[in-house]
Amino acid sequence: MRLEVCVRNDSKCVNCGFCTEFIQCPSPEACIGCLSCYRGCPYEAIEIIEDKSHRRRIKIVVDGQEYEVPERITVKKALEIIGYSISKFPEENKLFFPCEVGACYSCVMMINKEPQRACITPVQDGMVIETRISDDYVPVRPIHGPEGHPVGGVGTPWWMKERGRYIEVAIWAAGCNLSCPQCQNYHITYDSKSKAYTPKEVALILTWARKKYGVDRMAISGGEPTINRRWLVEFFKELRNLNKDDKARFHLDTNATILTKDYIDELVLEAGVTDIGPDLKGLNVETFMQITGISDKELAERYLETSWKAVRYIADQYYPEHVFMGIGIPYNKAFISLDEIYKMGLRIASINPEIQVCVLDYFPAFRRRDIERPSYWEMLRVKRTLEDAGCKTVIAQTIYGHVGPGEL
Repeated sequence: MRLEVCVRNDSKCVNCGFCTEFIQCPSPEACIGCLSCYRGCPYEAIEIIEDKSHRRRIKIVVDGQEYEVPERITVKKALEIIGYSISKFPEENKLFFPCEVGACYSCVMMINKEPQRACITPVQDGMVIETRISDDYVPVRPIHGPEGHPVGGVGTPWWMKERGRYIEVAIWAAGCNLSCPQCQNYHITYDSKSKAYTPKEVALILTWARKKYGVDRMAISGGEPTINRRWLVEFFKELRNLNKDDKARFHLDTNATILTKDYIDELVLEAGVTDIGPDLKGLNVETFMQITGISDKELAERYLETSWKAVRYIADQYYPEHVFMGIGIPYNKAFISLDEIYKMGLRIASINPEIQVCVLDYFPAFRRRDIERPSYWEMLRVKRTLEDAGCKTVIAQTIYGHVGPGEL
């Protein structure tokens, strides 16, 4: 059994403070191998080493059964050791650990009768763990914002983007199941230290922001909002209850990697989502792995397939009568070719050529500070490539703003 700890490589560390400002270290005095700092360090200054030092055995109780495990490990690691199945895709009979840095609160369990995050909580002698959270537990999650937006997100209709005023208010949920090396919102993705809010608290905050900015659209992005399903569904239900007027729009931007048919149905039919902006991070699994940082090919294939199926299902079942959908495609020549963009366009057009497609110009960020932001003319070439493939409603995000259908 390999046990790991994190060490800092001082030659790479630039003292940016990210690991202390945003990342919750659960055991600064003795690393428990949660790997949060390793996953979230923008300069890759944290390294993983095997720890062969002596660790005493401690007793824990999990779902009524007593076990012995090594000290100085996380509850998540202890569950793996005693035989629980762990997954980064939600499925029956497996424990779901999507972000693995304590940011999304999806892995909350009853630990010594208190809800705690299993991925970063250290085991203790005599600890009692219940892997199933109680029905009366009120989920929480850190959020950033709200902010007024003059252009909105991927799922915002293109004809609203040039009004020259705020058209939407948005929040961003912490945590993500992907590890994109060029993450554009990494300070949100890896934020496990900010205050966590209940769905009702966030719905009240966003409703207040709607009134402040005088808009009808309310959006959530991330990070990745969908990885804490219980929180997200309750959030949209609370938001809808506070905004019952016909003008209110409830907008979700998502990477769609776990957005299964039943999840989509719950969000639309029960929670009231009216606008969805799924991102499609490639057509080939190799491209998807490069963009997302997912090294497990089987998991990458599952994520990629799920995202494309989500687009098809929304298009067939809900678009455009019940749900407005806008598809996002990240672009930078460092990780995707125009040929693949063209093939993505062909596939989208075969689903429905009228669906809005928004190409996002990815700029240097996080661990890909070596890439260059695509030029204005480069983004126009991408736009024309998708149009040549049959997509009729293409928007290009550029350094000079959005270029919509029919514009140069």
